[in-house]
Amino acid sequence: MSTLIKLNALKTLLRHLIRVGLGLAIAFLVISCQKTVEKKSSNNQNVVPAEAQVRMRAIFERGEFDAKTFTATWLPDGSGYTVMEFDSGTNAHVRVGYDVVSGERSVLDSLQIEIRGSVSPDGMRDLYTDQGNLYVRDISSNQTIQITNDSTSDTIWNGNAEWSPDGRQIVYVQRDQSNVRLRPMLVPVDPSYPKVRYARYARVGETIPSLRVGVVAAGGGNTRWLSIPAPAEGFYLGQVSWAENSDEVLIEWFSRGRDKRDFLMANAKTGQLTSIYQESDSAWVAGSRRWSGGLVWIREGGAFIIMSEKDGWRRAYVYSRNGKEEVALTPDSVDIIDGLSSTFRYDWRNMVDEAGGWFYYYASPDNPIQKYLYRAPLNGGGEAERITPEDQPGWHDYDFSPDFRWAFHTYSTFNTPPVTDLVELPQHSRVRVLEDNDELRANIEIFAAQSTELIQLDIGRGVVMDAWMIKPSDFDPSRKYPVFKYVYGEPARQKVLDSWNIRYTNINFHRMIADLGYIVVCIDGRGTPAPKGAAWRRAIFPNLGPLSTDEQAAGVLEIGRTRPYVDLSRVGIWGWSGGGSNTLNAMFRKPDVYHVGIAVVPKPQPDLYHASFQEIFMRTVKENPEGYRQSAPINFAEGLKGDLLIIHGTGETNTHLQIVEGLVDRLIELGKQFDYMTYPNRDHGISEGEGTSLHLRMQITRYLLTHLPPGPR
Repeated sequence: MSTLIKLNALKTLLRHLIRVGLGLAIAFLVISCQKTVEKKSSNNQNVVPAEAQVRMRAIFERGEFDAKTFTATWLPDGSGYTVMEFDSGTNAHVRVGYDVVSGERSVLDSLQIEIRGSVSPDGMRDLYTDQGNLYVRDISSNQTIQITNDSTSDTIWNGNAEWSPDGRQIVYVQRDQSNVRLRPMLVPVDPSYPKVRYARYARVGETIPSLRVGVVAAGGGNTRWLSIPAPAEGFYLGQVSWAENSDEVLIEWFSRGRDKRDFLMANAKTGQLTSIYQESDSAWVAGSRRWSGGLVWIREGGAFIIMSEKDGWRRAYVYSRNGKEEVALTPDSVDIIDGLSSTFRYDWRNMVDEAGGWFYYYASPDNPIQKYLYRAPLNGGGEAERITPEDQPGWHDYDFSPDFRWAFHTYSTFNTPPVTDLVELPQHSRVRVLEDNDELRANIEIFAAQSTELIQLDIGRGVVMDAWMIKPSDFDPSRKYPVFKYVYGEPARQKVLDSWNIRYTNINFHRMIADLGYIVVCIDGRGTPAPKGAAWRRAIFPNLGPLSTDEQAAGVLEIGRTRPYVDLSRVGIWGWSGGGSNTLNAMFRKPDVYHVGIAVVPKPQPDLYHASFQEIFMRTVKENPEGYRQSAPINFAEGLKGDLLIIHGTGETNTHLQIVEGLVDRLIELGKQFDYMTYPNRDHGISEGEGTSLHLRMQITRYLLTHLPPGPR
């Protein structure tokens, strides 16, 4: 059977175990486990085979499939960079500097005073928030002045502070949660007499935190509050900063539904407001997503660059200071790819090289699962040009030096781990390799040699979805295999990318699952944030759930139609968070397509979820009652036919336990049989506590093997 360890695979495994120093004793133990597994009948497939256990321990206990990242800070003049390195002599971390051209290394003064926040324009003071209050500290004397004193533990918080260019004033945002409802949560102390703590939680339709913007002198004193629009239902703020002078404050204002955006200029002394840019959309504006918001000033404040989807594509535009459009910087019908980065902290506003006359951006006009670096002239007078070499298809991230002459460049594909090198721009010539992940590559060759196929699925009506597929290492195309589908399908992120995503380990887990005898697939449908135009991303509005369920099921059927080795009589599905919700919808609404489902931390009652997220895509229940009814898996629970496992953490602060237990009660009421696993006091990531991550994946694997037998027929 394909679920059993083949002799040649076992030999390879033993060589790896010896290489990594685990010892011959463990290797012989694996052989012993293998013989035991081979003796078990096919009815006992709830036992996870030994090879799978070894691989999961390598992934989730020993981190052998974790990619190493390179993290550095550029010097202000771009002549070098600093990194933190471990000094074995002192058994401590030290800050080390490297010359960008020669690579010469020097250990820097380890006794430098720690900088806690943004440094003042004169470099003498730093500004930071502590326990919700603002403080200014003299760096040389370490003397501190408290600027605000009205913060309370769970209601008022002062932050997002910024120095005025002359260093005399500070603008900041105050968030007040006084009217946000409290919800109780158990504190795991004495199990006989647990304590209760209360946390503020603004769910759909409830009161959200109130916001205001203030200006205060750098030496302290009374705050001058700016009179920005404050409708009764509430609003949100994006960028709040000085408008390239010490007299005006820029405020990016959003309606509660994020369907309106307004850039306001406020006189810091009089409070007079002027709008310099507005946009609205019946769905939501580009700036409502955190990577596309804000603006960046150019020409010494005489003009600014914004990102907008006003013509149906995410593009960059130049506007004069008075709000008159001058030019579109990036090509039409091409999306700027948002800030999803596998390595670097990304802010598109840091990609403007005004001295050189260029706007840098990420795009992939021909393949929405890849990412490349482009640049366009700031004057709008020329064609955009691709900087990433044509012979490197895949996913690219760049961290630029302040002068844009150099960049830390990380390149990967779905099947090849990342390499970070130092490159010189714009010719993209390599200076030196900074991290090659050689050890990870060796592990991949041994444990996960099979490649992943990146495919497209045409389900009609002009909808072509991206997908990946992993087959077993001993795949036989003449036979039929069960399908195990991984789903997310919500607007927070794509899951189908030609990238080695270092932040998530699920792909290596899925490679292990495939080798048990499954075809593992993942599909991104409409509503996911792919660079396919605003219409693709907004197709789900105002009904988060049903469209994804329909198109995901259509994708599964298309795979079965076009690939004779796919067994559509054996299909399982699993997902986490929004993917857990989609798993529930799949099992309840498409019971003839899916036969086994595993939903991890789902939200079966979206009306009980965060207002700040859910209302972007669905507004409130009062505004959209039918949308919420159609989106809630709990309303379709009577459709369950297959085997369902729900996994949740009792310490959830995101999708609270009660949101899921409402579904549990409903399934009981309906007389539906299902399985329910809770992890005590774990939060949304279900990772707290030794062994938790491994145990959860073992649980998923056992359930899959038990209810969806592996191997070809």
